[in-house]
Amino acid sequence: MIPKEARPGDDTAGLLFYLYGPGKRDEHVNPHMVAAWDVTVPDPGRSDDFSIPDLAMLLDAPVHALRGRRPALHVFHVAVRNPPEDRMLTDEEWARVAREMMHAAGIAPYTDDQGCRWVAVRHADDHIHIVATRAREDGRQPDTSWSKLRMQEAARRFEVEFGLRRLTHADGTARRWSKTGEAEKATRRGLSEPVRETLQRTVREAAAAAVSDADFFERLAAAGLRVKQRIAPDGNVTGYSVAMPGDRDGVQKPVWFPGARLAPDLSLPRVRERWNGPPVNTAARSADVWRAAAEKVRAASDQLGVGGLHQGAGDVAALGDLIVVAATVSPYLVRSQMRKAAYEFERASRAPAAREMEGQARELYRESTHVLSRSMSAVGRNDTVAALGFLLALVTAVEASRRWHQAQEHRIQAEAAGRAGRLLHEAVEVTVGGNAAREYRPRPKRTAARTGAGRRAAPAPGIRPMSGTVQEAVPEHARDILADPAWPALRARLAEVEKTGDDPGDVLATVAARRELNSADSVAEVLVWRLDGWQRQRSSAAAASGGGTPAAPTGGAGRSVPVGKQGASSLTPRPPGEEQQRKGPKRGR
Repeated sequence: MIPKEARPGDDTAGLLFYLYGPGKRDEHVNPHMVAAWDVTVPDPGRSDDFSIPDLAMLLDAPVHALRGRRPALHVFHVAVRNPPEDRMLTDEEWARVAREMMHAAGIAPYTDDQGCRWVAVRHADDHIHIVATRAREDGRQPDTSWSKLRMQEAARRFEVEFGLRRLTHADGTARRWSKTGEAEKATRRGLSEPVRETLQRTVREAAAAAVSDADFFERLAAAGLRVKQRIAPDGNVTGYSVAMPGDRDGVQKPVWFPGARLAPDLSLPRVRERWNGPPVNTAARSADVWRAAAEKVRAASDQLGVGGLHQGAGDVAALGDLIVVAATVSPYLVRSQMRKAAYEFERASRAPAAREMEGQARELYRESTHVLSRSMSAVGRNDTVAALGFLLALVTAVEASRRWHQAQEHRIQAEAAGRAGRLLHEAVEVTVGGNAAREYRPRPKRTAARTGAGRRAAPAPGIRPMSGTVQEAVPEHARDILADPAWPALRARLAEVEKTGDDPGDVLATVAARRELNSADSVAEVLVWRLDGWQRQRSSAAAASGGGTPAAPTGGAGRSVPVGKQGASSLTPRPPGEEQQRKGPKRGR
């Protein structure tokens, strides 16, 4: 939750007209009041007898009654916004937030019935605006000298109570969130995400892989961005801005974003830190790229942060670049998880401290980054067998960064590293399942299901009781799996496997045997991920061979069809814009 206090103003009615109006680009939807200093105050957005000027007059009344000199700028305005990942709060919850913010700011303390007048207006899902006038009912002006700090403290409490993403105030590491108007503009243009998000990702990928100023700007141009360099009188480049082709403002001028406005570490001086050190060694044979990168990452994990706070900050920054590049060159099978992991680790890559880009761990991470970015074209991106070792090393590295952040009491960064590590763990298990599918050879058809006295009624044709399948395939883990919250998801995956003609018990036993399960926090969840990889690989293979979707088996459970005629698609939806989306067999319903 992010409270942002705007500059004071002098036009109460003008601000209210804007908040209740359509916005600059029609981004305001259903403007209405969620709270006010008095519960009896009508909402001009929903009343035919009470107008916006009427509300402005009520708010300004104490200003005109002030004793002595009136303040030139009497309008107090604060916007309280949630990041896009947070759930949508109700009007009642936003009303609580507004009252608490006015109490924290000193505008209207709970125990003071002579506080200032205020209203909270909501015209979007993710934020509210609070408008107050700096005049108390007793004719005095409020003390708002600590308003920003106290509102931030209140926001931290609401994050815990409402289950929102917990942010850190003013540590200089937060990403620049897209504004509501930018998101609505993207929707109108049919884009999958706001332009700011696209630019952030593209610039970060270019910075992570570049080795010089010229290389950086060439990569930006090759990615299709418009680039504008800021050149000092002495001819040196001191900054840059980027714009998306076709993205224009109301007067048809390109919308430029300086690097520092995209993220704190994307300003030109911070970007240059990546290649200002000694050159890195990128020598590796094409066939050994994944293995060479994995060895460097494992070695770096033991060295992360050993040089102190500032060197550790440089180490996690270099690890962040490595994950960004790894996401761009990773096998299609796990591209979605890798990109999400890079997004989550972004905050962990920015430690709230000055960073030194020298040190053994940083050099090893940078070497791995350049090995991947410069050698992958010769290797190909779909070698999931070779990539598995690298992904396992990356999981270890991210866990090392999480422990380092915890030791430094960087709570937000440690949580971000934890989320990225979970996604990388998922990528590992998806890869395991995909590799199992590539080498799978179906067993001979099983006989019909056993019959006997006391047996439960037979299931619908073509559907077997999956609890029995689990007990047969992984008996040592069956009890834990059936009691796991992820069991329904696993059962659904097994049903989909059966619909494609494969024996779910055979498939489950195959993916379970590929890698140990005893260390898993949730065996059921790990098996879900492996079956996702299985289905993605089988679907990809079916699409490549031109096979169609096989009909569901009509006989008893466990029937199989020839491998070349099988096809399955992942149950996990892929984010828009992923390259690996292909036309393949439709999922059975």
